[in-house]
Amino acid sequence: MNRRRFIASSSAALAASLVTLESDKLFAQRADGKKLRVGLVGTGVRGISCWGKALRDDYGDVLEFVALSDINPGRLRYGREYIGADCPVFTDFDEMLETVPMDFLIVTTVDATHHEFIVKGLKKGLTVFTEKPMTTDEFKCQEVLDAERESSGKVIVGLNYRYGHLFTELKELLAKEQIGKLTSIDFHWYLNTYHGASYFRRWHGLREKGGTLLLHKAAHHFDLLNWFADSEPVEVSAFGSLEHYGKNGPFRGDNCRTCPHKSDCKFHWDITKNEHYMKLYAANEHHDGYIRDNCLFREEIDIFDKMAVQIKYANNVQVAYSLTTYSPFEGFRIAFNGMDGRLESWEGLPWLEKQQEDQAALHAKEMSQSGGGADEGRYHEIITSMNWQESQVRKLPFVRGGHWGGDPIMKNQIFKGIAPPKDFGQQADVRQGAMSVLIGIAARRSIDEGRIVKIEELTDLKPA
Repeated sequence: MNRRRFIASSSAALAASLVTLESDKLFAQRADGKKLRVGLVGTGVRGISCWGKALRDDYGDVLEFVALSDINPGRLRYGREYIGADCPVFTDFDEMLETVPMDFLIVTTVDATHHEFIVKGLKKGLTVFTEKPMTTDEFKCQEVLDAERESSGKVIVGLNYRYGHLFTELKELLAKEQIGKLTSIDFHWYLNTYHGASYFRRWHGLREKGGTLLLHKAAHHFDLLNWFADSEPVEVSAFGSLEHYGKNGPFRGDNCRTCPHKSDCKFHWDITKNEHYMKLYAANEHHDGYIRDNCLFREEIDIFDKMAVQIKYANNVQVAYSLTTYSPFEGFRIAFNGMDGRLESWEGLPWLEKQQEDQAALHAKEMSQSGGGADEGRYHEIITSMNWQESQVRKLPFVRGGHWGGDPIMKNQIFKGIAPPKDFGQQADVRQGAMSVLIGIAARRSIDEGRIVKIEELTDLKPA
């Protein structure tokens, strides 16, 4: 083992040991048989399913919901029933924190409000889990950083792609320097006209709510890049525009249910066929005005639907990244260039797939909490091409459900203290959460201002 590999493996071991120590601290109360007392703020579909019902069903032996909070009283009542939680509910989050003792707070609200609940939870000394992105601008990011420094509590960020089987395999090969010293990464993500379009139908289509898809969606990808590069970003340059959805549409309506263009719009989505969404959203939109089947061609949409980002890292790795939101297929291409060769993988490219999947069903499969089992007869492929040698193809069992099988591994680590089978420091802390969003924030500023943006301009964090 050479010096670089020794340092890399030692760093991973140290990160793992720190996570274990934090887990020991978090679960110390179990010594006398007590369950982890959990509060949840944000009872949208992600909150009540992945972080609600799925937790109660799968981890009810080690945790219990002691309180739920949301600004929408109707969603709150339905959420408690759907989760099966026997606990008080609050439309006033501050009242919940003041009146209900808890150990662990889960934040699954609109992205732009994450920081508010994270900071308040930290001031109470809680361990706070937040869905990605941790927040949506540099000022809120600094608030979270400052709050954790002053708190006995800690932040865990739900960057679950790190736990996925395919991505963990790629990380392991990079850690072993399979292709020599890593020099650059090419990463291109394609959202199809079902999944991609859905963001423009929801609150994510407004910059003030989601910070653009450079935050809400790409935070996943930027975190993977940080993890793969084993470094932190130094500067970012980006291009982006809105040219397919929003004001570019040929027509628009109030929502899909009442739209006069149902027969003409290829993007028409019938929410009435989904009983769960009708009960959670449509039945409660009169409380706060949130329309779940909003028109994706409405004039107010102000986010980008195509994005290209260049990133330079502190260790001189450079990245070319892109995100497209109206592709005919859902998938990605990723390639790692090293001094001695190239490592690459892909998913969802129809001309390379022997088994075709229904594009409308792909996102549901990724978001499912079914346990992330392998699809029989299907494989992920990893291609290794060494200089002056023939390319080699390595096949892994194909796992798409539960974010490439990562969700149950992440939850086991958080709620049972069980490290991933291959532990490369997957659990994301506040600094890693910050670095994943700071790339998106810098990219957004680069597009708006037409210049290269340095990460150290944004917060007091200095890239390492």
